[in-house]
Amino acid sequence: MLCVHPVELIMLTTTVSSRLRSVCRLQRIQGHMMSSQVEPGVLLEKVGSAGVITINRPKVLNALNLPMIRQIYPQLKKWENDNETDIVIVRGAGGKAFCAGGDIRAVTEAGKVGDPLAEDFFREEYILNNAIGTCRKPYIALIEGITMGGGVGLSVHGRFRVATEKTLFAMPETAIGLFPDVGGGHFLPRLRGKLGLFLALTGFRLKGRDVQRAGVATHFVDLLHRRVPCCLLFQTLSRMSPTSLKITYKQLKAGATMSLQDVLVMEYRLSQACMRGCDFYEGVRAVLVDKDQNPKWKPSTLEEVSEQAVEQCFSSLGDKDLTF
Repeated sequence: MLCVHPVELIMLTTTVSSRLRSVCRLQRIQGHMMSSQVEPGVLLEKVGSAGVITINRPKVLNALNLPMIRQIYPQLKKWENDNETDIVIVRGAGGKAFCAGGDIRAVTEAGKVGDPLAEDFFREEYILNNAIGTCRKPYIALIEGITMGGGVGLSVHGRFRVATEKTLFAMPETAIGLFPDVGGGHFLPRLRGKLGLFLALTGFRLKGRDVQRAGVATHFVDLLHRRVPCCLLFQTLSRMSPTSLKITYKQLKAGATMSLQDVLVMEYRLSQACMRGCDFYEGVRAVLVDKDQNPKWKPSTLEEVSEQAVEQCFSSLGDKDLTF
């Protein structure tokens, strides 16, 4: 007869209960994604010779999920090879956001229980980012409103990005234990000076014309004159995941000399490293779920994040590496 110590039984029960809660939350999220087909997440239409993509989830600031990616990618490839389509335009519905990012909550719940969504979302999102970056037709992103994370991936690799006074741009991933992905390692180090590194590490928000001046939007590029006090900068960095900060620094340093495809391969490796770690789940909890803004990072300081641990995040995934 197998004897189990009461403490071990309690720990086992707690672990199983936690996993069951994650599974149930994931099922609810996936069920909602399926039931929302009455209001399609993406609208695809031809207007004259233009192919128009409308991100259509205004109630959640047009957050990007896997079904939407699977709609956009084949249509983009079809229009690219269609002689009657001259340009592709992408825009967001609702006026508040172009796209505020990926559906991080669904990915978080999937990662907790080992659901394939945690791999599939990043893999297929990066493949779409590459398709935008290599699209032979003029690709025009109307980035009005909030444009962050996955929304940046839907826009910044295209030929034209049109910002307005309502545009709010940021790559805030280090605040949730991630890194600026969707090709951030390619476009950020190519901004003037060290602006890209500053935006990547701090998640600093650019608004309106500053998005154009910074070179994120395709208008006249001027130097960004806004100054941030050093004390405020230190406070901002102290709130970020130390692991994410070190990963991001190495990511941008390497990405400065890499092609977009090579950067996306690197970032897929990093995304899966974050799925295996704990800071991403803790960051999402603190910022998006409980909203206490008080994440408990592990390790908690930059000094505790070893170079070996960072290097492992960049290691090949073998036959699971991203391919195009």
